[in-house]
Amino acid sequence: MRDWDNTFPENNRLLAASDYKKVFAKPVRSTDKYFTVLATAGSSNEPRLGLAISKKNTRLATDRNRLKRIIRESFRHHKQIVGGLDLVVMAKFGAAKVDNAKLYESLSTHWKNLSNQLHDS
Repeated sequence: MRDWDNTFPENNRLLAASDYKKVFAKPVRSTDKYFTVLATAGSSNEPRLGLAISKKNTRLATDRNRLKRIIRESFRHHKQIVGGLDLVVMAKFGAAKVDNAKLYESLSTHWKNLSNQLHDS
């Protein structure tokens, strides 16, 4: 039996290039030594996530895939906090070398900061 609350459906993804362009155009940024997260107010009440994990900063495909899984999992657990935001997460050089707990902690901080900045304004 599958827990449907923990899925990553299409309505929670940034799919089109135009969606990414909107986020990159005038984002609110949250940055630390592992990630840069860009956010804008979305067009719906559903939060949407886009990933931009470059080969330049994370050479191995297995490392890029691990980072993507961690980001998506953290996003799923924080959907209520970031409701209505469009987010793009970019990994920094060296993020793949850090353990999962630190990455989850970093992402949790990003979600809360961006939510506070965009929902309070």
